[in-house]
Amino acid sequence: MPVLTTSSLIFVRFIPDEVNTIQGTILIQNIDIADDVVIALSGTGTPIIHNYQTFNRTRVAFGGGFSQTSVQNFNLHNDLSNIEAVKMYVKLTCPSGGCDEWDVYANVKVTDPISGERYEMARFITPYWNDNSQLPRGFEFDVTDFKSMLTGNVELRIRTECWNAKGYEVSVDFDYLEGIPDYQYYGITRVLNYDNGSQAGVPYGVAHTFDLTRSINIPSNAQSTHLRTIISGWGQAASGDPDGRTCAEWCYRTHNVSINGANMFQHNLGPLGCASNPVSNQAPGNWTPDRAGWCPGMEVPTRIDSFTTSMAGTTFTFEYGFENWTNTTTDNSFYPISTFVVVKSDTPISRAVVID
Repeated sequence: MPVLTTSSLIFVRFIPDEVNTIQGTILIQNIDIADDVVIALSGTGTPIIHNYQTFNRTRVAFGGGFSQTSVQNFNLHNDLSNIEAVKMYVKLTCPSGGCDEWDVYANVKVTDPISGERYEMARFITPYWNDNSQLPRGFEFDVTDFKSMLTGNVELRIRTECWNAKGYEVSVDFDYLEGIPDYQYYGITRVLNYDNGSQAGVPYGVAHTFDLTRSINIPSNAQSTHLRTIISGWGQAASGDPDGRTCAEWCYRTHNVSINGANMFQHNLGPLGCASNPVSNQAPGNWTPDRAGWCPGMEVPTRIDSFTTSMAGTTFTFEYGFENWTNTTTDNSFYPISTFVVVKSDTPISRAVVID
């Protein structure tokens, strides 16, 4: 019987079929080998990403022939059937004369092709005196909820509330990540839209005519329903709080989202740790003290409120409630807010119907 005196080097190539670390084994058996050979496999699956550049160093400012807003159309990804997530990046660059020295309200909106309404996808507060170049790709936002609108030819709007001719050069790009979507079909409907500027929000602590109640009807085939809210406070009205924090930029508050008359979700507008912001080149601006739920040079948080059931086929009432407080000063206080209801299904789904 011949004696095996040589060894063989075996190369194994495999492609992970999931994102993140994949581990497994291969068992090799041969009648001429007494012991089985076990090969351990380990690899990291990375998603295929389709990138689309939209605004590219578009100047937004006030005066000097510039505008605070820019509206443009762009061609984005066409086939969403295998898109698991959509990420949006907003990069700010200082013009040759320098950036705006103030921290200002800014957002990115997409135009609903059916109604023509503009939907706030993301909000951020600009840094004092500088851009966000300390972040390699700028501010990052998950805008997967809007993916039914982010396909084909899309109208986008950027706005910064700059009040001088310096402003910013703004670039926006999107990553479409291939993968298995949580659900194949999405629908999104606007619930509240008091988001056109820092002082276009809901007045806080005084009587007002802004309606914060809605009736919402969910499609019968919905398999998942959630609310998506962006809110930030503005204004320097003396609050009377023991800590002396003024409203609504600085005063910590808890807001309630009521469903069918009962408080179901809470939004805590508290400290985010502004002094730890990686966008730290904001001197001499007052960027380190904590605001109420936002920071200069940072993304304003998106607040996701998920229902524990699908809510399919139901109609419910919605009300957004601020923490009780009375403004006894002559200074103004505002909460710019946008809220959307998102429904998902593995069968084609209509949007939820929202009635004022």
